[in-house]
Amino acid sequence: MSKEAEQMGFFERYLSIWVGLCIVVGILLGKLLGSSITVLSDMNIATVNIPVAILVWLMIFPMMVQIDFGSIKKVGKNPKGLALTLVINWLIKPFTMAFFAWIFFGKIYSAFLSPELAEQYIAGAILLGAAPCTAMVFVWSYLTKGDPEYTLVQVAINDLVLLVAFIPIVQLLLGVTSISIPFDTLSTAVIVFVVIPLLAGYLTNKVLIKSFGEKWFKEVFMAKLKPISIIALLTTLVLLFAFQGTKILENPFHIVLMAIPLAIQTYFIFFVAWGIGRKMELPHCILSPGAMIGASNFFELAVAVAIALFGLNSGAALVTVVGVLIEVPIMLSLVKLSNKWRY
Repeated sequence: MSKEAEQMGFFERYLSIWVGLCIVVGILLGKLLGSSITVLSDMNIATVNIPVAILVWLMIFPMMVQIDFGSIKKVGKNPKGLALTLVINWLIKPFTMAFFAWIFFGKIYSAFLSPELAEQYIAGAILLGAAPCTAMVFVWSYLTKGDPEYTLVQVAINDLVLLVAFIPIVQLLLGVTSISIPFDTLSTAVIVFVVIPLLAGYLTNKVLIKSFGEKWFKEVFMAKLKPISIIALLTTLVLLFAFQGTKILENPFHIVLMAIPLAIQTYFIFFVAWGIGRKMELPHCILSPGAMIGASNFFELAVAVAIALFGLNSGAALVTVVGVLIEVPIMLSLVKLSNKWRY
């Protein structure tokens, strides 16, 4: 095991293994329950599936509650680094992901995929590309000796931009690829899975730190909250694969097909960010977390929105889960590169 992997938390270190186990458990559960599992997919209010919404809130809230928006007052300390993050995350990454998805799913894979399935896969990839990392970037920054203060600021700014940029970018890119999504459906998904957890997290952070102190908040409250997030993520994945089981058993090769453009996109964005950052003469401790936040994804949000827009058994939801599957091994390889290229 690499030194970087050993420094990660137990769950993060073996994330790909947990996802693999969820695939197996979910498929077996789907086969065992048969059509009776559709009871869960029918539990909806408007476009939101209630079981999934509860699980996603439990996933996302622990990430939102640890973000200190008070750090934004330090935004002027590393303006060039922040500019790199914003340009990569919002002006480059979503569009290159849409391009790679269109090239691979729409053209290169056309002999293997029906037009309808290709459209679903493209949509899932777009949702991943429009959701830059919020939580795991702290891990990647720590492993590459990134500046923790800068990492905190870029995450806080990134989440605020997410509130206003995610909907128009997703709608634009889905529209360009001829995928029609009603604005109210997309807006509802973002309010439910971003705005509500973000506000709840911010208020909880302020109240608890004021009442019990920052030390208690980090060492006691967050320590108890983290396992809930992990259990919710794994349960969501099991539920997804319970619905996707038949599809996967019929076309296991599709998992590989999905992984290829997602992996290419991850490496591409990292190298673009790294190259631009070097030209800007950013110090390594700023450039590394700046490149890592664009390369990795806020996959919890992508999974949630894909389910809300396209359903639990959709190809779009499946692509976002494959993003979870390949995240850790690829990002650990980029951590090694960053450490090797330290200057």
